[in-house]
Amino acid sequence: MAKCNISNNIRKFRFHHDEMTQQELADKTGVTRQTIVAIENGKYSPTLELAFRIARVFRVPLDEVFSFEPDDEKEK
Repeated sequence: MAKCNISNNIRKFRFHHDEMTQQELADKTGVTRQTIVAIENGKYSPTLELAFRIARVFRVPLDEVFSFEPDDEKEK
């Protein structure tokens, strides 16, 4: 299976929501601040449930917060 790169706009949305802190977003979604940091930095991909919870906090569709692009490498 081809590897996918998931990117996000969490930092932008936090800034546009009264400069919400990572801790505030973590509290609203039921995860730790470290989880939000890892997702925001692209080091961890959230579960589908968590991705929806994050989008719901910002009141936007999921694809405005997260996007993915398949790698150009093909399975060998």
